[in-house]
Amino acid sequence: MRLAGHATREAPISIFSTALKTTKATLTLLAISFSTIVLTIVLCILAVGKFLAPTESFRNWMRKVLAGLAEFWISVNNTIFSLYRNTHWDIQIPEGLDYNGCYLVSSNHQSWVDILVLQRSFNRKLPFFRFFIKSQLFWVPFLGIAWWALDMPFMKRHSREKIAKQPGLKGRDLENARKACEKFRTIPVAMTNFPEGTRFSTTKSAQRKSPYRNLLQPRIGGIGQVFYALAEELDALIDVTIVYPQSRQTGRGPTFWELLRGDISEIIVRAEKRDIPKHLLGRNFRTDHEFRGELETWMSQLWLEKDQLISTVLDQKHRVR
Repeated sequence: MRLAGHATREAPISIFSTALKTTKATLTLLAISFSTIVLTIVLCILAVGKFLAPTESFRNWMRKVLAGLAEFWISVNNTIFSLYRNTHWDIQIPEGLDYNGCYLVSSNHQSWVDILVLQRSFNRKLPFFRFFIKSQLFWVPFLGIAWWALDMPFMKRHSREKIAKQPGLKGRDLENARKACEKFRTIPVAMTNFPEGTRFSTTKSAQRKSPYRNLLQPRIGGIGQVFYALAEELDALIDVTIVYPQSRQTGRGPTFWELLRGDISEIIVRAEKRDIPKHLLGRNFRTDHEFRGELETWMSQLWLEKDQLISTVLDQKHRVR
């Protein structure tokens, strides 16, 4: 009877805790949505000034203003998420990062939460993050203009079917990438890439027969594009490893809603600054098969080390518990 009474008392507490978490998550989502809408509107207005800039120096000044606004928005979001005291952030990033430099940021990918984790870890320590975006997305209302204002490089890609019909289009995406990245020869940038191409889960790993325990097989396309487009402009690779210890039990990365609710107990980030071998820069992996093999070998070694690091971190956390 005592046990039954104890369980009865715990039930209202559990219901109250769940309701409180859901309320906090909803309010947080509303706050982030509001700040995002305001930022997007301001960016769209200032984009007119960037478009009409009379000189390149004024346009570059506008770019700094626009990137600064986006970084302020990230800071607001980081402040909101810091209110969740039950999420422990364990972040280790290299010293000596240049806010005015040119970097490629490469990370494993488990969840859309990864982007928020990267922003929290590197905001105002690295240049503003940019991603390659499909050219069709420029026409998304408001967001397309905002992405253009923030100098996201829009990429025009051709389908395999179209390339089969017009072989001359093979490798054209690399030239498009180089043109899209020309602006980054005069402004700081941190190009961001998730080589796995999709979010990791144990199910996907089994289906794809991944040779790694904690990762999917990396694809070289995104990194190859940046190496070709920016070449000697690149200062270094920032190799980021994100670990969610809970994922060992769930077999997947956390959801955005779980982050909002404060259900993620710990987020671990380990980053390393790596030199990029000179022979990998400025070469076309689409047409140069020898180079493609070299790039795949280099990526495989990085991924092997990352896989071992994730296993080590998870094993350490398990022993501590």
